[in-house]
Amino acid sequence: MSAWGPHDRTTWFLETVWVVVGLPLLVLVWRRFPLTNLLCCLLAAHAVVLMVGGHYTYAQVPLGDWVRDTFGLDRNPYDRFGHLMQGFVPAVLVRELLVRTSPLRGSRWLAPLTVCACLAFSAVFEMLEWAAAVAGGHAADAFLATQGDVWDTQWDMFCALIGATVSLLLLGRVHDRQLVKLSLRRVAVADPQGQDEPAQQIPADHTGDQVGHEAVVRRHAQDQQQ
Repeated sequence: MSAWGPHDRTTWFLETVWVVVGLPLLVLVWRRFPLTNLLCCLLAAHAVVLMVGGHYTYAQVPLGDWVRDTFGLDRNPYDRFGHLMQGFVPAVLVRELLVRTSPLRGSRWLAPLTVCACLAFSAVFEMLEWAAAVAGGHAADAFLATQGDVWDTQWDMFCALIGATVSLLLLGRVHDRQLVKLSLRRVAVADPQGQDEPAQQIPADHTGDQVGHEAVVRRHAQDQQQ
């Protein structure tokens, strides 16, 4: 639907390429690496933000125009919102990947390095915008959505920083609980004989922050077998 009559076809493609590539990739790896429900919902919300921005261009989204006119702002704020999401959603994605695939699970460095990864992604995106501006000249203005702000690049990365930090503070505990549930489901699939055991047998204190999720699940599976 977002590709139907967009304001600029090239801008639409540049803004939505993450969805065009990411969705098939997610489907491809799902059986081997399913994601938590929380992360799936956040990725879907982010995809909608990208597709709306791609259809109208970020500087001309009608909802952003309404917010600008209602609150007397000097620019359409949808671009700022998009960069907040650029930090908010990838923070949970990076956190999930690090918790499940790296030694950082349970480490105090997990949150700082997650924020650093989000900032790195934001910086790479700004360099892609710079490359598009050099290659496309004035044709890339809709993609850049600077709206005359010489500090737009810095604002974009600052918004991503805020989004990533707020995401970890608000969703960290919820994410941990969902990671435990996801691990339990995978154990149940791998060991059908243990499916009748209730997942609630895991002690409540194992659902807090920075726990060794897979270690907890393995210990729970051993207890079931005994």
